[in-house]
Parts: sequence; C-alpha cells; structure tokens
Amino acid sequence: MTTPHPSGEVGHGRYTYRLRVSSTASRSLLGEWDRTRWVWNQCVAESRAAHKAGQACGPARLDKMLTGWRGECAWLREGASVPQQQIIRDFTKARTKALKDIKGRLPLRQRAGMPRFKKKGLAKPTLNYTQRGFRLKDNRLHLAGGIELTVVWSRHLPTVPSSVRIYRDSLGHWYASFVVLTETQPLPATDRAIGIDWGVKETATTTSDNHDLLHAGHGSKAACELTRYQKMMARRKPKRGQAISKGYRTARRQAAKVHKKVARQRQDTARKWAKRVVSDFDQLAVEDFRPKFLTKSTMARKSADAAISSTKHELINMARKHGRTLYLVHPAHTTMDCGHCGARTKHALPLSERTYTCTACGAISPRDKNSAHVMLVRAGLNPAGADRVRPGGPPARQAV
Repeated sequence: MTTPHPSGEVGHGRYTYRLRVSSTASRSLLGEWDRTRWVWNQCVAESRAAHKAGQACGPARLDKMLTGWRGECAWLREGASVPQQQIIRDFTKARTKALKDIKGRLPLRQRAGMPRFKKKGLAKPTLNYTQRGFRLKDNRLHLAGGIELTVVWSRHLPTVPSSVRIYRDSLGHWYASFVVLTETQPLPATDRAIGIDWGVKETATTTSDNHDLLHAGHGSKAACELTRYQKMMARRKPKRGQAISKGYRTARRQAAKVHKKVARQRQDTARKWAKRVVSDFDQLAVEDFRPKFLTKSTMARKSADAAISSTKHELINMARKHGRTLYLVHPAHTTMDCGHCGARTKHALPLSERTYTCTACGAISPRDKNSAHVMLVRAGLNPAGADRVRPGGPPARQAV
C-alpha cells in the first residue's frame, strides 16, 4: 500500500514534444535504432541459451557482453553507448517482470510475455538516453553521436530533465518524451467520495449520476472509414518478394491516421472525464479491473473501444497530479455483494441480469450502480446506508 502525495511533494512526470527531424537526423536515428535493436536481439538469444543451459543471465553479464560486442564490431562501435546500455536495462526489466507474472513449465521461447526478437519493419523505433547522453542547448536537443533535433516547445519544461525517450509513431512522426520532476498541484477540498465501476456498455459507472462515463464509441464511428482503407491495403498487398507499391503505402498511412485519431479521441475523453471527477471528489474508490481477458471473448471489439485501461490510467495520473486519494479495489465478488447491507448472493449473476436485488435487505438497484457502492464500502468510505461490511473480502489499497 502506498500513500498519496502530500501537497507540494515532488514526483516524476513525462513531458512529450513533437520533433522536427531532418533527413540526415532521421537516418542517424534509424541507424542508432538498428544498433539497439541488434543488441536487444542478442540479449534475447543469450538469455534463451543461458536458460537452456541452466545458467543465469543478469544485467552484469549482458553489460560485459556488450563491451565485447562493441570491441568486435566496428558498426556497433559507431553508435553511442548510452542507448545500447539502456536497451539492456529495458530487456532485463521486461524479462524480470515476465518471470514474475508467468507460471508453468513451458519452454522459455513459448511463454507469453517473455521478451522476443524485434523484427525490422515491425518494431517501432525507440531510443532511451540518460542525462549523460543528451543536452538541451539553444532550444535544440543534442543527442550522443552528434544528432541534433528541433523540438516543438508546446509548453515549458518545469525542471531540467533526467532522461529522454525518442520514438516514432505509426505515422512516421518523431517525439521526445522527457522525464522531469514535478510538484503536486492541489485542488480545493470537497469532502466528497465517489465509487467507480468499470464496464462495457458504460465505460465508468459511478455513485454520482452526473459523473457516469458513457461508451463514446470512437472506434465504431471510425469503423467504416477504417474498413475502406483496409480493403485498399488488401487489394494492393504485394506478393512475397515484391516491393511495396505507392498505393499500398498511401492506404497504410491513411489507416494509421484513422487509428491515431481514434486513440487521441479516447485519450481526450478520458482526460476530461478524469479531471472532472478529481475536481469534484477528494477520495476515489476505483475497481482494479484488468480487462485483458475480454480480448478472448465475444466482447473483444467493444471492450477495446471502451478503452478501460487507458481511462483508468488517466484517472490515476490525474489523481496523483492533484493530490487526491485513490483506492484500487479488488474486483472479486463486487457484483455479488450488496452495497447497502454487505450481504452476498448465493450465486454469480449472469451478464443478462442488469438489476441487483438483495435477498437480505430487499434493496433494488442497477447492477453497475450497486457495484460502484460496493467500491466505497470496500475502501472504507461507507456511503449513507452502508452500515455493514462483509468480512473477509480482499482489502483495498491506495494507489495514489
């Protein structure tokens, strides 16, 4: 359990800016990406070989290997060492996380979530630089290796950045994401609490009718246009060994534009809603819902369009930014418990049953509204009428 940031406490945040990249700088960045991608693939190969031999392959061993690779390969030595070292850190972090999350005795290369090879043309270029690998001078970004980039300063950097991530999106636009120290910006106290339950029909159902987030359907609205460009791509798809035609590249770019627009619409909707919730409530009890399993169900497309994960992420970030207290509530049995008396039904409710009727106190309420009240009860923010809490339930934890 972590505690919320007090007013004025310093934390870390990201400030992202668009980059104006010349053809020379673009070639240099892609060259650096080819080198770091090669280092990543070498780490994957060495990790698999070490696992097969029953040996450890930690960051210290990979660092020594990097020194040897740079000594043997002049092409690798032409690039800066900072992004190559950082790609090893990223690999180690990804491998450690996968080993903690994955259970079973499947072979290493067959385990879902384990680091895999980055293929040219499929993996998006990403370069990480620590403070010794870049500098800001004359409003330009200078990277190790003599790469100079023009930054579109859309807002002021609050402090000197400690690191920067250079990446390219699906449209070919380059961005710089700086990590800086930021202070909490407290909002006026309201002495109010809200419970939030995630869903598909309504992205967020809350204990306040004025703060429910309806399913915006940005993806379904753009489906017709996206289908058109995907059909164009299918007709122009080159055969194996043939070069990509201009028509295929045009259709692929148009499809990428639609995807980018939908992603920005979802992010904008989530941020505006999160700011409104954080401004009106001091304490937030949020369902710690992991919608990944929905991708394998018949609701995969609609759940993806609801963007529950990104909305939850924006809400957590907004609460952290403004010093609000946010509790993540375990979702187990939240649809079976009564938000008024704490009683639990004898059986799990089917999805078709949208009204919750308590057999103990006789309370009748919409299913999602009842779950939102359960969030408040689990977090210890009992609403009016919640005089009992079912013992033995998973505890809520403070996320912010």
